[in-house]
Amino acid sequence: MMDEYIVSARKYRPDVFESVVGQDAITQTLKNSIKNNQLGQAYLFCGPRGVGKTTCARIFAKTINCSNPTPDHEPCNECESCRAFIESRSFNIHELDAASNNSVEDIRVLIDQVRIPPQLGSYSVYIIDEVHMLSQAAFNAFLKTLEEPPKHAIFILATTEKHKILPTILSRCQIFDFNRISVEDIRSRLAHVAEREGIVAEPDALHVIAQKADGAMRDALSIFDQIVSFCGKNITYQDTIKNLNVLDYEVYFKVTDALLAGNYVDALTIFDDVLKKGFEGGYFISGLASHYRDLLVCKDPGTIRLIEVGEKTKERYMEYAQKCPASFLFNAIQIANSCDMSYRTSQNKRLLVELSLLKICQVASNVFAHPQVQSPTVAPVAAPKAVAQSTAQPTVEPKVATPASEKAAPVVTPQEPKPVVTPQEPKPVVNSEPKPAEQPQDNSPKGNLLNKIFGANTADDKNSIQSASGAEVANFGDRAYSPADVVKAWLQFVAEKCPEGTRWNSYFKNHLPEQREADRYVVRVENDNTLMRLSERKGVIENYVRAKLDNKNFCFSYVVDENLVEKNSEIVKTTSERLEDMLKGNPNVAAIVNDGDFTQV
Repeated sequence: MMDEYIVSARKYRPDVFESVVGQDAITQTLKNSIKNNQLGQAYLFCGPRGVGKTTCARIFAKTINCSNPTPDHEPCNECESCRAFIESRSFNIHELDAASNNSVEDIRVLIDQVRIPPQLGSYSVYIIDEVHMLSQAAFNAFLKTLEEPPKHAIFILATTEKHKILPTILSRCQIFDFNRISVEDIRSRLAHVAEREGIVAEPDALHVIAQKADGAMRDALSIFDQIVSFCGKNITYQDTIKNLNVLDYEVYFKVTDALLAGNYVDALTIFDDVLKKGFEGGYFISGLASHYRDLLVCKDPGTIRLIEVGEKTKERYMEYAQKCPASFLFNAIQIANSCDMSYRTSQNKRLLVELSLLKICQVASNVFAHPQVQSPTVAPVAAPKAVAQSTAQPTVEPKVATPASEKAAPVVTPQEPKPVVTPQEPKPVVNSEPKPAEQPQDNSPKGNLLNKIFGANTADDKNSIQSASGAEVANFGDRAYSPADVVKAWLQFVAEKCPEGTRWNSYFKNHLPEQREADRYVVRVENDNTLMRLSERKGVIENYVRAKLDNKNFCFSYVVDENLVEKNSEIVKTTSERLEDMLKGNPNVAAIVNDGDFTQV
């Protein structure tokens, strides 16, 4: 005769507070109320499905009627009251399904039943599940009894939709909000169940089941039973994703490889294979956004804990995240998320996803401009020692800008800490200074503010700045640092040197250095004019960051990105610039300003 099969959600349903998963604060509060003999007359347990509301209500009811509770205030499961509850023959604990008993007549029957004292134990406990399904008339009929029940009666209401319950009911209850159970807690519980059942399960397979359950332990155990029926006593990751129709992480890694390489053909081919396997495009793009989010949180040790995958997969993400610049991940997440939000209303859903993949591919092409490909006329990057020596004598570099300049005589310029090569842009930008004699004096408001921030802009002053910089570089150490340390030092410079509310304060905050090589960073700017203004004063901020990092090898350069939109042009405007805009928009303002009569404004 075949043994009776019991599903795992019932077989492994917690029977003591200690075995409840993911609700430690609630179970501890209930145990303390039992310990201190401070039992309320009505409780409301609310939260998502499958998180332990009814289970905790049953354990609580069993414990307060237990004649021999443990020192930790758990039910003994051996006394007559506990055995009666376990065998479903207890007259002390009553469960009512409000979904099917939601009328006034049902509440009247309940009120009459409440008057009867318990035959065994101290309390009659009434557990009303899905209480939000009661009609308004039934709620009103229940109010008086709920507020002043007999001393032996305790009500425990459970619901998934607290907002549907009348405020007059809520005010009479102690409210406990149950949380969704974390993926790690569900995985640990599934591992325990698998061990008890003699099942070998891969950790990554249990992680997939836990993620699919969406915070509900009951759902996780139901899925676990389904996988056991499919796999038998050996649960593998591949069999699990096949049965649950889940896309493998490997698919997203392959797509990302193709996009980072600028190979949109392979990316579109992989997406076509996903569609042929029966997956929706919306499911794919949503998973891709989550994939890039996981890569982003793995770039910093402080946020690695936010990723919910198996240990082996986590190691893969941590290793892969180092190949993806943060700027690429930011843009990729934004594109994928925008596609996900527009997917339902799109008339051509496949084209929408394909266009998003092409956009991500274009972002990758802009970020990865193959730094190993350099112009042969550009001088190599100088070693840190050479930087310190360059202050003593000028370095001769050919001026590379146009074909005509190739025939010109070499230009003698003071050596900057490191020359700049721009491999990221469609055309390489060489950050070399023009002759001091050829530089016009910058007396504009922008130039005056830059002079205040970085110092004077004359040739003599620049030479003195360079000499001081070289002396400082020699005293810097060689401490290790991360890209986050560079950004922190950059923002400290902005906070100290740039007045709050000015254009350059906002500009520098929105143009952060991006790592190109180990000690080499770039700051993308919008045009050649900004490049010239900032490059003239680059040594000041460069040495400031070196001092903060205590690393003499750090260097950065400004590069022109023609695809970069000047986002900060309208963020902060001076009073003169606002007046110019008013004059352009309304010529009558000029007459008012000249007359000095502002009564008409």
